[in-house]
Amino acid sequence: MLNIMHPALRRIDLNLLPVFDAVYRHRSVRIAAEELIMSTSALSHALSRLRTALNDPLFFREGHRMCPSVYATQLAPAIASALTFLNQQLIPQPDFSPAVATDCLQIAITDFTAFCVFPALMHKVQPLAPGIRFELRYLPHSPALTELLAGEVDLALGFNVLNETEHPDLDEITWQRDEYVVISNVNRARLTLEDYLAASHVVVTPWNETQGVLDIELERMGHTRQVAIKTPSMLSAPFIIEHSDMLMAIPRSAAERLARSAHLKIFPLPFDAPPFDVKIYSHKRSGHRGVTHWLKQQLQAIAGKM
Repeated sequence: MLNIMHPALRRIDLNLLPVFDAVYRHRSVRIAAEELIMSTSALSHALSRLRTALNDPLFFREGHRMCPSVYATQLAPAIASALTFLNQQLIPQPDFSPAVATDCLQIAITDFTAFCVFPALMHKVQPLAPGIRFELRYLPHSPALTELLAGEVDLALGFNVLNETEHPDLDEITWQRDEYVVISNVNRARLTLEDYLAASHVVVTPWNETQGVLDIELERMGHTRQVAIKTPSMLSAPFIIEHSDMLMAIPRSAAERLARSAHLKIFPLPFDAPPFDVKIYSHKRSGHRGVTHWLKQQLQAIAGKM
């Protein structure tokens, strides 16, 4: 395919173009060789190869000067421009420096991940990287696969939902593992499985899913729970629980935080269920590779202290 698209480039060693440019600018093999840190014989040999490739003498010696041919004069502006452009574009990416970074990161969240992750994250990140900005986005599905692959978001903070599958272009790490507990109003004295099944429930469905992990576990046991309210937001639910006889199953870390704002009682989940895993998803070819890698390191450091 390259032969078809760039036939001229296939015939020329592109390393010869800086030689042409240096000789044209300095009109001297010696000065050009010094600039390119080459011997004069090596530069003369390179110039000879370029003359053969382009089928033109390119330069004529007149006294101590190398005078360009008509063809060389025509080529010179284009070669100089191309070398300048490539030199600017092919600069290696600098190492990420949080203190001077000004990146703006698009992060897909639920209100749970924003509530449980971002207070601790901002406390840690702001003193280290005051110029970094975040735009948090609620998305209608998990794990924001389409948006991550399209580069519309840089990270996704999500949790294990049904039918999640690994994707070869995504990095996935478990940020935190938690257990489910049940919150109720303060009047409840106990919570058995029978009590749990007899009660009405508030269920958070951030992606409008019809069935959650706990429903699957209950179904395996031959039970179903009575869902009175489905809501995409976790933050209003505890206040509904506080003023009703309904129950709500949520991760322990969230329950303990919410119990500081609402009058709630926390009970162990009265049946076995898989752990609640908060995950961090990122694209392996992210355009913000340095900052996303650094941010994941900060998130993992926070998780280690929680």
